[in-house]
Amino acid sequence: MTAASLPPSVEVFAARRRRFVEAIGAAVAVLPNAPVAFRTSDAEYPYRPDSDFYYLTGLAEPHAVALLAPADPQGGFVLFVRPRDRQEEVWTGPRVGVEGALGDYGADRAYPVGELWQRLADYLSGAERVYYVFGKDASLDGRMIELLRASWAERARRGLALPAFLDPRNIVHEARLVKGPEELALMRRAAAIAAEAHRRAMAAARAGMSEYEIEALVLHAFRSQGAAGPSYPPIVASGPSAAILHYSRNCRRMQAGELLLLDAGCEYEFYASDISRTFPVSGRFTALQRELYDLVLAAQTAAIAAIRPGAPLEAVHDAAVRVLAEGLSRLGLLPGTAAQIVESGSYRAYYTHRTSHWLGMDVHDVGRYRVDGNSRRLAPGMVLTVEPGLYFAADDATVPQPLRGIGIRIEDDVAVTENGAEVLTAEAPKSAAEIEALCAGGAAR
Repeated sequence: MTAASLPPSVEVFAARRRRFVEAIGAAVAVLPNAPVAFRTSDAEYPYRPDSDFYYLTGLAEPHAVALLAPADPQGGFVLFVRPRDRQEEVWTGPRVGVEGALGDYGADRAYPVGELWQRLADYLSGAERVYYVFGKDASLDGRMIELLRASWAERARRGLALPAFLDPRNIVHEARLVKGPEELALMRRAAAIAAEAHRRAMAAARAGMSEYEIEALVLHAFRSQGAAGPSYPPIVASGPSAAILHYSRNCRRMQAGELLLLDAGCEYEFYASDISRTFPVSGRFTALQRELYDLVLAAQTAAIAAIRPGAPLEAVHDAAVRVLAEGLSRLGLLPGTAAQIVESGSYRAYYTHRTSHWLGMDVHDVGRYRVDGNSRRLAPGMVLTVEPGLYFAADDATVPQPLRGIGIRIEDDVAVTENGAEVLTAEAPKSAAEIEALCAGGAAR
């Protein structure tokens, strides 16, 4: 691993916790990690920590709970973790243990997770505010409610007011929205790995292959370059499947003359990339495909150009829509001028989704899109996707026959900088000429 692709340091996580505890003041926050999930009766899904928990602790081990109590004079960062167990570790690998929680993760105090409820009662007894997310783990919620009932009864006897219950996500998610330098470095690496996967797919795709063969190639490209795997199930949509936004069967055989829409990103050190490219299975766009592709690319170019500090997020979508509306009017696919098409919203017949979503530890990352009723203003460190598209369903009788079954989406990951924008996924070719040059090798086989 290069220095630029290392996970954040202990000091980075400590700084995040300091900002969090400054925001919650004299309160107690109880933050459980994600539970283990089972794929079948005895086989677990690969474990991934809760993004908020990891963001504040750096700990990626299950059955752990973080407690943050700024007013605790003995230190406000407490970790509850699985104790070391040699017999269990033979099967599942080494555990952090209490010693590791203290020495490696910067906890002020650490205890076996079996002591959580006993010790938590003491912390909650005098808390004025408690931060906890209900609804994520039913078993923990039940225990938490039992503990709170006992605390309420004790407070009533002592004549104390009941604590206020608040959701910590309102604070954590606002912090996560603006990425630090260490996060952007990891996202650049995730972007580079995914871009290479798209290049390999373009070079390999040809008529007669099945979509799952491209999916397998992409997944191999992710893992062979050090990614944990895909950040979401890849969409490998050929021909009419490309007009299905979240197509996931990936089982169709690709035909000559069709387009392939590949939407695939990877996760690297818990940070996601998200790229879409559309390219010709036979190596060259037809004249109609090229015209539509260039229209979507022009919309994306205009949208990226709208990204700069202080600009409203809505401006990115509006820029893409204006270009698409102009093209749909020019091609005679929708009646009226571009302005009329935008005003009426008729473009939604062929462009049904928004242009952007936040990107970070989650693919559809956290953070509000509107603040005080207004579109959020962009700021340096925010990362968003830019992904306009056009989709003509195979059974859509409102469009000419040659258009039916065509779906085109072009998506990049873009970081807001001090002066404008940085396209993190620029290494994935997207001009028609670049794509055709790369696809030529696969089409010739």
